[in-house]
Amino acid sequence: MTTHPRTALSVNVNKVALVRNTRHLGIPSVLRAAQLCLEAGADGITVHPRPDERHIRAQDVYELAELLGQWPEAEFNIEGNPTHNLMEFIRQVRPHQATFVPDSVGQFTSDHGWNFPQDAERLEPLIQECRELGVRVSLFMDPIPEQMAAARAVGADRVELYTEPYAAAWATPQRSDQLARYRLAAQAAITAGLGVNAGHDLNRDNLADFLAAVPGVLEVSIGHALIADALELGYADTVTAYQRCIDQGMAERALSERR
Repeated sequence: MTTHPRTALSVNVNKVALVRNTRHLGIPSVLRAAQLCLEAGADGITVHPRPDERHIRAQDVYELAELLGQWPEAEFNIEGNPTHNLMEFIRQVRPHQATFVPDSVGQFTSDHGWNFPQDAERLEPLIQECRELGVRVSLFMDPIPEQMAAARAVGADRVELYTEPYAAAWATPQRSDQLARYRLAAQAAITAGLGVNAGHDLNRDNLADFLAAVPGVLEVSIGHALIADALELGYADTVTAYQRCIDQGMAERALSERR
């Protein structure tokens, strides 16, 4: 039987900052949210500080980096476009992972991955700089198997598969077709020597099915749905619920591999 590392859960706390920024009271606290998630068993914290600071602000990044220093087993992942404001944070904070996302400055939310060979020339030196700083690089990618070897060729360590198309299809007859797309993309990434992450619109309903079908997912980054659930369940119970989904998905995958 093939054994796989357990999929890590990284909690994206952007939406906590979004609510906080509607007033000038400092609540809810991004730092407290991250701490409660880590105490409940989250494997890491993700932030995506956009240039307009509409949610995560620069000070949040620095405070979270200090907090993560107290959790040596947890990962700090900073997302963003490396041609905007991301690289300055990478140089100052040196997180465990930098996830390069091809967002425009005012983009509502991430909705597509990098393309090769078009993006190779501008990404390669930035990836190299991160690696020289000791920071692992993950590229946000659509589930296109043919793109995975090119992502590896520019120096990426991992890809983060953009999962919104799967999430949108989860309750429809197209779910199986979407899972097949992601399975092939993940297999191509692994063959190319890349680690596989995943994120965007994953939730308690669709996460286990995704992990059961898609091989080798090392990490999922979940924000919007997890923070929405936490409004009802609290941070601790929500993190526990998502970790149960991960365990369920991995158990189902292990069972299918034994058949």
